[in-house]
Amino acid sequence: TILRKTFGDIFSVPGDVAMLNSSLVSPKLFNFTHVPYNISWYNLKTGQELNNETGRLLVHRENVWFLNVTLADTGEYETILRTPSHCYRQVTNLTVEEPDAGECARPRRAKQNMTSGVTNKLSCPLMDYIEKLNSYDIRSSITWHKGCQRIEDGTGMFTYLENYLKIDRVTSENSGTYTCTVTFTLGGVSGSVSETIDTMVIGRYSLVPQVREPASEIIKAPMGSNFTKQCLVFVPSVGEPEVDVFWVVRGRLISSHLPSDRTLRWEDSPIKGAWLERLLIISELKTEDYYLNYTCRAFSARGNPMGYFTLLPTDPNVMVPIASTLCSLALLFIIGVIILYSFKVDIVLWFRMSFPVFYTDKDSDGKLYDAYVAYPQKSAFGFSKDVEMFALHTLPEVLEKACGYKLFIVGRDCLPGEAIVDSVEENIQASRRMFLLYTASTFTRKRPTSSTSSNNNNIIMSDGSVDSDNTDSQRVNSCEVEYPDARQQLERVAAMHRALLEGTLKVILVELEEISPSQLEQFPESVRHLRKRQGAVCWWKNKKKTHVWRTCIKKGEDEEKEKGEQNMELSASLSPSSRFWKEMRYHMPVRGKRAAYPEKTALLNL
Repeated sequence: TILRKTFGDIFSVPGDVAMLNSSLVSPKLFNFTHVPYNISWYNLKTGQELNNETGRLLVHRENVWFLNVTLADTGEYETILRTPSHCYRQVTNLTVEEPDAGECARPRRAKQNMTSGVTNKLSCPLMDYIEKLNSYDIRSSITWHKGCQRIEDGTGMFTYLENYLKIDRVTSENSGTYTCTVTFTLGGVSGSVSETIDTMVIGRYSLVPQVREPASEIIKAPMGSNFTKQCLVFVPSVGEPEVDVFWVVRGRLISSHLPSDRTLRWEDSPIKGAWLERLLIISELKTEDYYLNYTCRAFSARGNPMGYFTLLPTDPNVMVPIASTLCSLALLFIIGVIILYSFKVDIVLWFRMSFPVFYTDKDSDGKLYDAYVAYPQKSAFGFSKDVEMFALHTLPEVLEKACGYKLFIVGRDCLPGEAIVDSVEENIQASRRMFLLYTASTFTRKRPTSSTSSNNNNIIMSDGSVDSDNTDSQRVNSCEVEYPDARQQLERVAAMHRALLEGTLKVILVELEEISPSQLEQFPESVRHLRKRQGAVCWWKNKKKTHVWRTCIKKGEDEEKEKGEQNMELSASLSPSSRFWKEMRYHMPVRGKRAAYPEKTALLNL
């Protein structure tokens, strides 16, 4: 339970309507739009709960209306607001006083001043009553009295303006008491409430300033010259105006302490007022001073008018040499080409993330996988534990888990009992890309001679083609290792045929260790040709440790990798923002406008 006890004072006179308002229904205390609550009102003098009384009392949630208040209603009233978990209390004091004998004004009065010689407005102090009645959709009317005499709308110098009384050309005779009365019907009872304003007319006044110079103009001045511009402001006023004049440029005030910086002179006719002048002095114009709006602003309680000018350089005496322009354009072109070449991968990845609408959706192309991963299997020549670890763990960890791609990986996704030829052909056909993982020994080591090799020679011809007459004899489990060399060669032949002859498959060469020129000479000609034409993504160039920002790895996964360190250190081998993985993602299929984009957060750090 929370106890909040605040006191408010409400003053009234017998016969008026008095409204008590509780401020407990507030978002500062609780979310009243979602949390259920109820309000009760109590008279602390009697200890009884307040309830509706026809023609006298109306209880409406956070408000209590005394429709015909009496002296006996004076006292303290408590509001209790209850929610399922809290209880709030507030005490409001109601004071009912008799008016002073012989006066029409209320005992308690507000104070407002008017300025002599100009138009003024008096504001009715009963805005809280008017706003509450408007919320009930109840119409109300306002009348004004000066002393005991009613002021008729539109007579003489007086005009009713909604909740204001406008008085034209105020004189000292307009001093006195003004009473605002709001009349309405609530709960079937016609009632009214009044407030009195003590008004004084003062002789000093200052109206809205008028900025005469500058007047939205363009000024040209030569580079390196001295520049001076005045801001001229006229203030209709009697007495010294309370106005500050400043120059503003780039949203910042320009201050100066020069004796002649601000001058003041008076004008008596036809309109009384004062002229203010503020000088803007620039000792030497520089390049950064041009093409800016220099604004003169007058700050006052009546308003903040402004005027501005734009400073431009004078027209040059000679034209800028064309050679300079061409050299600049050529330099920009060269820089652009260098930047494009150096950051091509980063630019393309950023563009894919920022504008996926320019790409078609790949989910409806009939492909099951984003990439087919081919690498030497166990018992095959060129097999390596490191290559197998990279294919079965590192690739899925980043491309599948972190970036959302779907890979077909031999040794993990092939079906038991499926023939090698069928497995290779169908899964390559169902893939949008193919990763060919290799090391220096993948294509250079001699394959051991065995009966298995002999059988495989009946399947894979010396020129790399497939003997269709012998395919029925290959119906063995493609995940087993009876024909590891056959699968490896079949994958390479099928990939090179589609990539180099048909152009229907994009093969990405992934080089896991540095290849010397002598080792490269022993590679199959098709691999060497493809490597020369499009290059290879080199894993061995990737550094072991680097500091990265959070990318397409989820926040929760990042926190698991922090290991209690203040700054996250993530291995480059698992960071999608490292250069190697950026190149891998660059070669991967592009997701279109209807596809989710898991790489989005990764590209924030590009």
